[in-house]
Amino acid sequence: MWFTQNNTGHNLSVSKEPAGQKIDPDGIRSMLKQNAPEIRLFFSACIHCTYCADTCFLQRNNPEDPSYMPSHKVIHSVGRLYKKRGKVTREELEEIRDILWDKCALCTRCLCPFQLNIPGMIALGRDICRSQGAVHRFDGPVPPVELPLEHHEGGK
Repeated sequence: MWFTQNNTGHNLSVSKEPAGQKIDPDGIRSMLKQNAPEIRLFFSACIHCTYCADTCFLQRNNPEDPSYMPSHKVIHSVGRLYKKRGKVTREELEEIRDILWDKCALCTRCLCPFQLNIPGMIALGRDICRSQGAVHRFDGPVPPVELPLEHHEGGK
């Protein structure tokens, strides 16, 4: 197991196992531990005021479904992982993946009156899912694109 940092600034532990294999709860716990101060702050300060719901265009387009509320996404993803100390099944991790990708565009427009970092928590949840091979079908490696050479400037 080794660690790296992605462009969101969160520490990632990258499993050596291919996607769809056994979940590494130690790797999940390590990522949670490295980000524990921010996680604890979020869950101690969030008062479930629903203010963040008004800032989310997906929630506004699905007002009857509370699962689109930004705080709900964090609670049922990172919160679930933190509460279970990383001991989740593949099914649970895939449910978390679906919350974090299907119900969130990570547009970073969600605001909290207490300035809690909702987009950062969602990005952390995505990072944890990625580290365990639970990636969204559009979040995998992009195949290379071959461009025709005959249309290159300066060439014949």
